[in-house]
Parts: sequence; structure tokens; C-alpha cells
Amino acid sequence: MVVRVSTVAFQGIEAHPVDVQVQLSNGSVVFNVVGLGDKAVAESRERVRSALVASGLSLPAKRITVNLAPADMPKEGSHYDLPIALGVMAAIGAIPFDALDGYTVLGELALDGSISSVSGVLPAAVAASARGRGLICPADCGPEAAWASADISIVAPRSLVQLANHFKGTQVVSRPTPAIRESGGLLPDLREIKGQESAKRALEIAAAGGHNILFNGPPGAGKSMLAARLPSILPPLTPRELLEVSMIHSVAGALAGGLLTDRRPFRAPHHSASMPALVGGGPYARPGEISLAHNGVLFLDELPEFQPQALDALRQPLETGEVAISRANHRCVYPARFQLVAAMNPCRCGYALEPGYSCRRGEPKRCAQAYQARLSGPLLDRIDLHLEVAAIRASDLILPPPSEGSAEVAARVAAARELQRERYERIGRPDVSCNAAAPAALVETIIRLDGKGIDLIRAASEKLRLSARGFHRILKLARTIADLQGAAEVSRAHLAEALSYRLASDRREAAE
Repeated sequence: MVVRVSTVAFQGIEAHPVDVQVQLSNGSVVFNVVGLGDKAVAESRERVRSALVASGLSLPAKRITVNLAPADMPKEGSHYDLPIALGVMAAIGAIPFDALDGYTVLGELALDGSISSVSGVLPAAVAASARGRGLICPADCGPEAAWASADISIVAPRSLVQLANHFKGTQVVSRPTPAIRESGGLLPDLREIKGQESAKRALEIAAAGGHNILFNGPPGAGKSMLAARLPSILPPLTPRELLEVSMIHSVAGALAGGLLTDRRPFRAPHHSASMPALVGGGPYARPGEISLAHNGVLFLDELPEFQPQALDALRQPLETGEVAISRANHRCVYPARFQLVAAMNPCRCGYALEPGYSCRRGEPKRCAQAYQARLSGPLLDRIDLHLEVAAIRASDLILPPPSEGSAEVAARVAAARELQRERYERIGRPDVSCNAAAPAALVETIIRLDGKGIDLIRAASEKLRLSARGFHRILKLARTIADLQGAAEVSRAHLAEALSYRLASDRREAAE
């Protein structure tokens, strides 16, 4: 007799069904697990054996064979412990044979029979709901699974004994309720930054349209402070965005206690981060920083100090909004629609732009050229706003705090985002959330220039040597500036401001 228990295998954030088949037969006493599992799956035999003994059960003196089908799909992770144990329990009569019908099961077992939390419960719950099945998962992951659907049946026990009693009817395990993580205090406020009015304006535009931005200035100018305050003016996650973000963090094991948060992600990896750490990868193709920053902000401080290969690996995700990770035995795709905020010094010394500065490395211009050459032209072409941040002066620091803070700016950003949402819904593209995410094919639909605007963009394209990508990004940036002012049409003034944020021709030549 073969007992079948349903579970899942993860490829990216997708949960594919896996059939756990357990058979007890006569023969040599052995416990085999087959089906292309990794080391964690192979070690599940000992965890299952110890958990069953601790729960008052003993394995029969028979040959136990566990097959994870389909056998040619790689299986990885410790969440196969619970379905294997339940299959064995059903085979020996410890739980009703049909108790697991209609359930998808996942969970890790401790040696004492308790059920430990695992990653990927939210995608598994969504997949189970789509197939009309219930879910059995660890108690710590129950609040996470409850977000999948209000109709899905969820059983979240703390131990094998509790689950067995639930199936026998002697102890009822209540359905978990979805929960939101409490906000960890107030976000940094723009009111804390004195001076830098042009940088604040650029940050507001970037937030309103989801545009990428690069701050270039000497040390201590406030570049990192500006970047850290971007989340305070971004709108909260929509329900659809919240689900996408939470599914990625669930697969990565980053949902503490199964609690979700509506704050947009803000990831700030160190400049020593490797390419797999940024874009994802490793032996098991885990999501990287760009996927963990999906629908949020990726802040790269000291941009030229990152590995050039790692930075160039961001080029495709910046365009497509997803990253494909290929390995010899499988391929997975993770969402990666993030907003890039980068900061850099003008040179390695940091003061090449300061008047009268004498660089110990030689001529300041040559030092700046060598430093900026670490950044490729195609990467810079994908950044919409390039801003020179001047050093802050003592006369600015002694002034009282500005009257306008993040709350006032966030209100304008929210109004501009609402205009964009309504615009894209009218043209049948509700999947586009902001101007920066609009494909090039929609540019002519959302932006119509008058004669003066056409003359300006034509002259600027020749002078700045804009690529086709840069041309479209200029127009989308101008559309965002117009949205902040509530203007229905993009005027020459909006276009001129957008052009002022692009990389100047002399600076591009210095970077080559």
C-alpha cells in the first residue's frame, strides 16, 4: 500500500506540486528517500525517525521507501520532513488514512517532535488555494499562510502529537489569523536635512515617478541621509504589491514570525557584496538584494567601489523588472522591480570638485576621470536623475529646521502617483504602477509635446548624445514633473527641468 501526501517544491517564488509517496514493504529494514533531493532532504530520515520516537511512535521493522515525484525535479530544503512523517504515520495507522486528502503539507521537524518554521509558506499557501486545497504548516508560519485566502483551510500545529490529536478529534487546532508587523518606529524625516534644496527636489521627483537617481558629491554632503529618507515619502504598498514582496521575503526566509509589513523594502548592501549577493544565485539560486528590494528601494552607497561585473549585472533587471538565475539543473525567475538610489564621491579622494583642491594623486580632473571610469556608460544611461550635491556649509547647519518635512512631500508624491494610476488604467495598462515602469511603446500615448518642446528635445538629444533609452527616460521624467504640478500636458519648462538632471556631455566624456 502506498500513502500519498501533497507538498511543494520552489522554483523562484512559484510553488510546484510534489507528491510524497510512502510505501512499507517486507525486506531489509531500511529507510530510503529518493527523488533527486539535496542534503537536507536526505537528512530528513533521521529527523523523522527521532521525531516519531519522541511522539510515542516507533518505525516498523520493514523497508520504508519514500519517493518525491516528479523524480526529475530537484528538491531542496527541510520542509519535506513533515509530509514524510505524516505519510509514515498514515501508513502505520497512527492517523486516519484519508486525513491528509485535500491538504498541502510542509514543515521541518525537530528531534523532540515539534514542528519548526520553514521558508516559502506564503507561496505554498497561494498555490494550495489556487488548486482548491488546504494547508498544513508550522504554527509560527500560520499568520503568514492566512494571508493567501480567507477561504483556505489552514492547520498550523506546534507538534506531531497536536496534529495527530487534531485528526482524531480530541484536540482542535484553530485557524491562524493574518497579522501585520508593528512598525519599528518613525522613518527618518526630510525635515532633519538642512539645505540641499535642489537635492530634495530631485528626491521628490524620483519618488513621484519611481525613477532611478544618482547623487554625486564630496563626503559629508548628505547623500546617504537623503537616500535614507526616500522611504518616508513613498506611498505604502498596495495589496498586490504587498503580496509580491511578501512572497519573495517568504522564500528567502525573511518573514519573522510570519508577520507582513506594508512598508516598502529598503535594502542597502555593502559595496563588498558579490554578484550573487546582489542579483541572486548561489548553490540554491536564492533571491538577491535586487529581488528583496522589489517594489522598494535599493541604495548603493559608494557606487564605484562595487565590483564592475556586479554593477553591470543590474542593467537587465533595471529594464525588465525581473532577474533570471540559471543553473545546470534548473532555472528560476525572481521579480526585481526596484528603484535604484546610488551615491558616489567625485573621485577616490572625494574633493575633486572643490575649488583650489590639490589632489595627492595628481591632477584632480584625472583622478575623477579614473574613478568615474569604473561605472559603465550603459549603467549610467539607466539612471534618470544625476545630481551634483554640494558640500553643506556651517551657515546652513545653524539655521532652524525647514518647515516642510516628509509628510508634506509625501502628500504631493501620493497625488502624483494617483494621477499616474488613473492614467494607465484608462489606457488599459493597470499593471504599470508609475511612469518609470511604463514601456517605451506607451511614451507617445502619455506624452504629447508641442512645437517648442519638440525643438528642445531634438537639440538636447544631439548635444547630450542621448540614446533611444535616454530619450524615452527624459520624456517619462518630464511626465512625472508635470504630474507633480497637476498639469495635464508636458510643457517646455517640464522638459527643460528633466534635461537638467541628465548626465552632461562633458561628464560623460570624463567617464569614458
